[in-house]
Amino acid sequence: MVINTQEISALLKQQIEEYQPDFDYTETGVVTYIGDGIARAQGLDNAMSGELLIFENGTIGMAQNLETADVGIIILGEFSNIREGSVVRRTGKIMEVPVGNALIGRVINPLGQPVDGLGEIRTSKTRPIEYPAPGVMQRKSVSEPLQTGLKAIDALVPIGRGQRELIIGDRQTGKTSVAIDAILNQKGQDMICIYVAIGQKESTVRSQVETLRQYGALDYTIVVTASASQPSPLLFLAPYAGVAMAEEFMYEGKHVLIVYDDLSKQAVAYRELSLLLRRPPGREAYPGDVFYLHSRLLERSAKVSDELGGGSITALPFIETQAGDISAYIATNVISITDGQIFLKDDLFNSGIRPAIDAGSSVSRVGGSAQIKAMKKVAGTLRIDLASYRELEAFTQFGSDLDAATQAKLNRGRRTVEVLKQPLHKPLPVEKQVLILYALTNGFLDSVPIDDVLSFEEELYSYFDLHYDALLEVIRTTKDLPDTNELNEAIQEFKDQSIFK
Repeated sequence: MVINTQEISALLKQQIEEYQPDFDYTETGVVTYIGDGIARAQGLDNAMSGELLIFENGTIGMAQNLETADVGIIILGEFSNIREGSVVRRTGKIMEVPVGNALIGRVINPLGQPVDGLGEIRTSKTRPIEYPAPGVMQRKSVSEPLQTGLKAIDALVPIGRGQRELIIGDRQTGKTSVAIDAILNQKGQDMICIYVAIGQKESTVRSQVETLRQYGALDYTIVVTASASQPSPLLFLAPYAGVAMAEEFMYEGKHVLIVYDDLSKQAVAYRELSLLLRRPPGREAYPGDVFYLHSRLLERSAKVSDELGGGSITALPFIETQAGDISAYIATNVISITDGQIFLKDDLFNSGIRPAIDAGSSVSRVGGSAQIKAMKKVAGTLRIDLASYRELEAFTQFGSDLDAATQAKLNRGRRTVEVLKQPLHKPLPVEKQVLILYALTNGFLDSVPIDDVLSFEEELYSYFDLHYDALLEVIRTTKDLPDTNELNEAIQEFKDQSIFK
């Protein structure tokens, strides 16, 4: 057998020329400190801000502080078996969450993992949790109403699609109930809802989910929960995860309502993280960028231009106050970012006026452009009537004699307060709201005893459903009042046949 050295060398040369090295290059680091949900690692010289990192036990972390000597990492999961000296490696990916229709009807954590026991969520789409807000020219002005089904809001502080309306008040004043009722009222309105529960008790979140399921609202709602027992990084990330899911729908031309319940707890979680990461504290020990924490979140809610699909995200952020102090640090920060606020007062709540909305302190900076024509006509004088009633009520406590005009104002004011009361989880369609407010502002309730106002209202709706549904249909379809003579006759006919003459 003759060995041909030339052939062998030619083959070797060809192999060398065609050789493609296949290296799996991953940058790794070593944990130098671990504790309180925070880790520090050396060796991750090229890590990006917000990059996902994986510890050797499979737990995910997120790079937050990029310093000369090491990287500060917030840990998104179990950290009890991570040790000093453990290996942590880069993924090259920025933090992102799964998005899409597969999430609707599910209860998930801020990482997009299901916590409702209904199995895996199958979706191939993801979005980064941090994303630039739409620019000035990518937005449209708010012009389409978002009906909450609550008379006190739709008449006095209307909310439009693409608006950010703060709901502010002490604990146990009905903030969550307002948001849940607004979600229930979106049934059949072509609206996707996202409820983000931040630092709530797990039992509370469970009862909210059951309420949504009972009223059929879970069919168009995503619940994102980071409960009080979760590590603070998850509470900090929850609103960003929620708005990333909302943006996917908005850029598809759909409308989304997102509720952040509540941002005070997110700010506290962020303060905890920042102090553990040794960032310098500012006022009330919050870090210097606590304003940016909320502004970059809420600015992502918008009504986008037709070129981008014309979708919208409407945000209802919550802030919990201490003893009604709306001038507190976080409260004033969020008030300055949002397009108005709904202030809930505990003394109104405790006196049985629910929803406990203080008309004097509440405002919508979008105003009438977020109302249908019919509502604008009937609710025009309502806020002034209510404000003057509150003033007169305080004045008449001194027991002075009243003239007929003042007495009439007081009577109208008392009936206005009664009409604006609403039972829990019973949102009203807009045409019925217009009907009762028309009856109120045109004096049909002036002779009705105050204790009978709610009965009058319910029976009026039933009477119109039976006999005058055509008038309600006019309000529903044209968004304007029907012929006022017909409406007056119909309400008078109901009054004459009822016990409320």
